[in-house]
Amino acid sequence: MKLYSLSVLHKGATKSNLLKAAYDLSSFSFFQRSSVQEFMTFTSALIVERSGLGSRASVKEQDYLCHVYVRNDSLGAVVIADSEYPSRVCFTLLDKVLDDFSRQVDPIDWPSGSPTTIQFTALDAYLAKYQNPREADAMTKVQAELDETKIILHNTMESLLERGEKLDDLVQKSEHLGNQSKAFYKTARKQNSCCEVM
Repeated sequence: MKLYSLSVLHKGATKSNLLKAAYDLSSFSFFQRSSVQEFMTFTSALIVERSGLGSRASVKEQDYLCHVYVRNDSLGAVVIADSEYPSRVCFTLLDKVLDDFSRQVDPIDWPSGSPTTIQFTALDAYLAKYQNPREADAMTKVQAELDETKIILHNTMESLLERGEKLDDLVQKSEHLGNQSKAFYKTARKQNSCCEVM
């Protein structure tokens, strides 16, 4: 599970405007990084342009999922992740980023802003924090703990069942042994009774 890109954009009347972006391209080769970054920037802008105001969507592109959220005030954000990353966590991240961005950056700067003129440094921290969805999102952490507990409980139930089967086998064997010992006792008694000395 990995996040590659986190972008904040303004949706204009005809096109979107990139305000700030953060990237984690360490999984790509050094020579591919600039091309991958350009492609992610272009894809993010295109997705925001084609999304309606007040909408959330997930777009699949090869092995990647692009999650977009465009608010009614034309501020949008896009996160690009691999297909294993939980969608709910992505939308939680987008919501937090847009709230934080709108508090720190004046809406007057959104239509004309650029990554060099916008002063918002929290994107890199958000991208780093959300690389592990279990640590960043409380609900995912609780779900992971529940899954682990369920596995432990399942293994415990299996071992109890195995123990129960072994106990059933022992009970059957003891019943069989008990029947054999009773038969042996009766046979020995008969044998001993005919050999008694008067």
